[in-house]
Amino acid sequence: MKILFIGDIVGQPGRKALKQGLSKIAEKIKLDFVIANVENAAGGFGITKDIGEEIFSMGIDVLTSGNHIWDKKEAVTYISKESRLLRPANYPDGVPGHGSIVMKTANAVSVAVLNISGRVFMNQMDCPFQIAKREIAILKAEANIIIVDFHAEATSEKAAFGRYFDGQVTAIIGTHTHVQTADEMVTPLGTAFITDAGMTGPTDSIIGIKKEQIIGKFLTQIPVRFETAKGPSILSAVVVDVDPKTGSASKIQRLQLNFS
Repeated sequence: MKILFIGDIVGQPGRKALKQGLSKIAEKIKLDFVIANVENAAGGFGITKDIGEEIFSMGIDVLTSGNHIWDKKEAVTYISKESRLLRPANYPDGVPGHGSIVMKTANAVSVAVLNISGRVFMNQMDCPFQIAKREIAILKAEANIIIVDFHAEATSEKAAFGRYFDGQVTAIIGTHTHVQTADEMVTPLGTAFITDAGMTGPTDSIIGIKKEQIIGKFLTQIPVRFETAKGPSILSAVVVDVDPKTGSASKIQRLQLNFS
């Protein structure tokens, strides 16, 4: 079976690319399950109920997120009610929402999705390694297939996380840095890994934001309100081939589709 993971969706250009690109991918590849990171889907920062429902309507099964999940106030209420929208599982106890979910495909295959945040150059969360170890043990009782969105900044932390859970999950897919990396692999123990799936958003930008604003911030160090760039966009994603009986990955393929 084939699982599609779509990299961080940024604002309206990202949602437009998703709408155009997902249908094109589905024409060529029979997809069994689709996951997308949406923490930047609403104007580049956060998620709203309307935008979440718009993305679900395109054929997405599970939405993951990261440190920007709370940027829109209504997200607190939305994530409390929508179990298919995840926030990192290593937020402290009592935080609204869920860090994982188990769902069934159209062919009744159980797929677990786990969302975890890194800590290097990020908010100080509970230990991603220990929390993921605990959550994976729970999820294994319900599903052979476990897909992890590891939302982290440092490539070293992502690499360490991937090696630590080698063979224990189906795939570990990095998000957050918005730049698709070229280090995709399937380990000898059957775990697909990539440091970052990349961005689904405006190409004439700096990780989705108007380039002049980012450059200005670097030049002056004066705070500025960032805005999503406009213009042509890209859809970045990976497709993972999975054995549904064992939960092992046999292939991971990078995808990038450009749209005017």
